[in-house]
Amino acid sequence: MAVKINVRRAKLADSKAIADFVNLSGRGRGVTRLTIAQRFSDVGFILAEQDDRIVGMLGWQVENLVARVTDFLIAPAFDRVVAGRALIEMMEEQAGQLQVEAIMLFLPSKPSQELVGYWELFGYRRVPFDKLPRQWRAVALEWNPDASNVMIKQLRKDLVRQPI
Repeated sequence: MAVKINVRRAKLADSKAIADFVNLSGRGRGVTRLTIAQRFSDVGFILAEQDDRIVGMLGWQVENLVARVTDFLIAPAFDRVVAGRALIEMMEEQAGQLQVEAIMLFLPSKPSQELVGYWELFGYRRVPFDKLPRQWRAVALEWNPDASNVMIKQLRKDLVRQPI
């Protein structure tokens, strides 16, 4: 039987529920509603819910036609491929509407093969930093000066080569 989840854009009113979800996961310590509310000025959140309970969240932002994943968390007891696919597909759909060229995520300095394999399931691939298009490198360095472990999913084949 297929797992039924609802995926939607988070609203500011979800700040407390998101903070509670992060704190219960063990990934956050003392994350407050206010902390999350302040992040809404920089990050868009997408929530995966089952029976009106958050089972996953994805935070992302866009700059210069490149999006990046800022937050990604799935409840340990939930199927991480099902929830991840739903969250990632919604982000990619919204990114496509914004004419985003690629989605980028930064890996830890020594990522596990399990982590890399997880993102490869969704079409992301590791790309050496120096092989990225110049404009993507500039955005990556702005977001993360130590950007060396990057995974990318290119959404558009036709890249913007000069300002519109």
